[in-house]
Amino acid sequence: MGPQNSQSIIHPTFLFTGIPGLEAINIGVSFSFCVMYAIAVLGNGVVLLVIVKDQTLQKPMYLFLCMLAVSELGVSLSTLPTVLGVFLFDAREIGLDACLSQMYFIHCFSGMDSGVLLAMALDRFIAIYNPLQYTTILTNFRIMLIGLGIAMRSVLLMVPMLLLLRRLPFCKSTTLAHPYCLHPNLIRLPCADTTVNSFYGLLCVLSTFGLDSLCIVLSYVMILKTVLSMASKEGCLKALNTCVSHICAVVLYYTPMIGLSMSHRFGRHNSPMLNSMMANIYLLVPPILNPIIYSIKTKEIRKALGRLFSQKKF
Repeated sequence: MGPQNSQSIIHPTFLFTGIPGLEAINIGVSFSFCVMYAIAVLGNGVVLLVIVKDQTLQKPMYLFLCMLAVSELGVSLSTLPTVLGVFLFDAREIGLDACLSQMYFIHCFSGMDSGVLLAMALDRFIAIYNPLQYTTILTNFRIMLIGLGIAMRSVLLMVPMLLLLRRLPFCKSTTLAHPYCLHPNLIRLPCADTTVNSFYGLLCVLSTFGLDSLCIVLSYVMILKTVLSMASKEGCLKALNTCVSHICAVVLYYTPMIGLSMSHRFGRHNSPMLNSMMANIYLLVPPILNPIIYSIKTKEIRKALGRLFSQKKF
């Protein structure tokens, strides 16, 4: 009996929950999630394809948008298997290693999202502050280095989080509050001291999302200062208009992320349904809406989409 209990502690099976309180309309919820994932994957896939294939879009702004589409595809595909498994097939069990792997990729791609949004803020600042040297400052080589830096930061920063969780015994409840594995949820389950895990998780949040959001705010302070110093009102409005899509993407990303983080840390008495809905909004809404926003607000992407589909037609 003793060895068996030890084995179950070392290799627990986690149980996913769907959205508590909506079990009676599970078929409708399942259909909604299928549609949302299809829109997210298709939308970001099309944006990625258009930018890669159309030579007129090989510019810094669109290359960063390409990176954003890749990271959002990563987030969507990381959560898709377990979410659809829970809602379509009632597959609610997952092993420790699979759960930790999913957690790693979700947080890794989310961190890349934040880094790309910061890079896009830098892109807008350079385009408005120093438009004549825009392409000489943001060369393809420098953009590649920025992209590699964003990816390496997330990849390396999340590895200790994974290892710190892997060493802990899980002998309490192994029921997860979401249909996927998230670090704030997992560190509540071990029957051991998780102070180091909580501290490192907070460090990761501050060094990625906290630092990135602060730098984005500072970038827009400098952008506003530059724009307000322009003599032409028309030029001022035109400059600000180039930032609208990025501002929408930042608001869509950071608002639910901050809400979810506050809910996990301070909202212990919130209803499970509220926490689950906030987590799904955080991981699903930005990948769905960002391709739509950029397609609507960016004339060059609309033209490239028209060229792409007219070629397909013939």
